[in-house]
Amino acid sequence: MTSAKPTFDPALQLSSRANAADEGAIIRMAQKSRELRAKGRDVVALTVGEPDFDTPLNIRDAAKAALDQGFTHYAPVAGIPELREAIATKLKTENNLPYPASGIVLANGTKQAIANAVLSVIGPGDEVIILAPYWVSYEATVRLAGGTPVVLTSSVDENYKVPAPRIAAAVTAKTKLIILNSPCNPTGAVWPRAELEAIAVIVAAHPNLMVLSDEIYEYITFDGEMVSFGSLPDMLARTITLNGFAKGFAMTGWRLGYAAAAEPIAKAMGRMQSIVSAGANSFVQRAAIAALTGPRDEVVAMREAYRRRRDLVVAGLRAIPGLRIGDIPGTFYAFPDVSAVLGKAAGNTRITTPDELCDWLLEEHGVATVPGTAFGAPTSIRLSFAASEDDIKKALTRIASGLSQLS
Repeated sequence: MTSAKPTFDPALQLSSRANAADEGAIIRMAQKSRELRAKGRDVVALTVGEPDFDTPLNIRDAAKAALDQGFTHYAPVAGIPELREAIATKLKTENNLPYPASGIVLANGTKQAIANAVLSVIGPGDEVIILAPYWVSYEATVRLAGGTPVVLTSSVDENYKVPAPRIAAAVTAKTKLIILNSPCNPTGAVWPRAELEAIAVIVAAHPNLMVLSDEIYEYITFDGEMVSFGSLPDMLARTITLNGFAKGFAMTGWRLGYAAAAEPIAKAMGRMQSIVSAGANSFVQRAAIAALTGPRDEVVAMREAYRRRRDLVVAGLRAIPGLRIGDIPGTFYAFPDVSAVLGKAAGNTRITTPDELCDWLLEEHGVATVPGTAFGAPTSIRLSFAASEDDIKKALTRIASGLSQLS
């Protein structure tokens, strides 16, 4: 008598890490909008944070030239020396950050740079202060590293910036890292020098505390001064600075970011990257040199286009009863507080969460947005205004019309 063959279920083989991983609300809402468009629906998508401009011509030309010159082979894990030197020069001259080239590690996008940094300094038992609203990858990456996220929330009344005393009160002997994002995705908030200096005082008081400063939106700053945290007195060695080419240079699909840090941490980040991938694309790195050293006319033009759209969005949202929106000094996102409309209903549909509101706006009114729950802010939604002014106007009209139906 033969025994029955044991059944094999691939789904049961998944690790707890894989089961916990979430594709994210941004991807879900973007996919929903694509599916509705495929069915013939007119949908305005304000979900993905991707510039709607093409990469500047001089950068594209540099990539083509690099291909023709044979830059199609593996690059060093930390990046080609010429680009690391160019980034070091940029950081010193533009940001007052005198990192050596040896402290710079290129990555396959800034998301990978975040992972490299967190995996290099965070382990089980370490606490990481994350300031909400936050970019979705921060908390997930800390958990992946075995760390403990300590999420501090802020409101639209605080311009979505956690005051320094609350940060100081959250620091314990286990706190290893504070993650700071200025200009901020999703809120558009920019931390002024005085507020950063107050955080620096907190960091200086704790011998093992560092800051991960995500500055990917630095070229999309409209108002105020863009201050790199590591440029503050005694903060360079305490700071891992993140940046990249996706947002300011409209190079999202090129997948190139970087982190700059003290040399021991930089070497660790390189080791982390060598485990999961390898050096970033070789000819893209040549194009990145052209981005840093070439003309910035198109970068400035894109920022001014975003500024016009920002003004349009802020005026439009402030005119809609029930929405509250702060100033947006940077990025191409608006993050209105929608708490006043939660709990209301249109017909038999009651809206109790931002997730339900976003689904309803998409399915009933043809506007795709992202719920604030994805960013640690359960009373807000995010709109990307990296879209045409015509689409923005259409979206604002539809949102106003939709919300007017709620009672």
